[in-house]
Amino acid sequence: MVKNMGSLDRGLRVAVAVLIAILYVTGVLSGTVALVLGVLAVIFIATSFIGTCPLYLPFGLSTRRSR
Repeated sequence: MVKNMGSLDRGLRVAVAVLIAILYVTGVLSGTVALVLGVLAVIFIATSFIGTCPLYLPFGLSTRRSR
């Protein structure tokens, strides 16, 4: 897959995922909200490590600098 995520995009996704994890561990998030945000956090982490956001592809979006 073509990488379409820049460093800032990837960093922000990881930061949001970590924030969600902290809120869950401290008990602020629970129930359905915790489940939905937990799935979102896992997706954010996965796309950050891969460097590709599948939702960007159909729209031709990219936050990665061209070289």
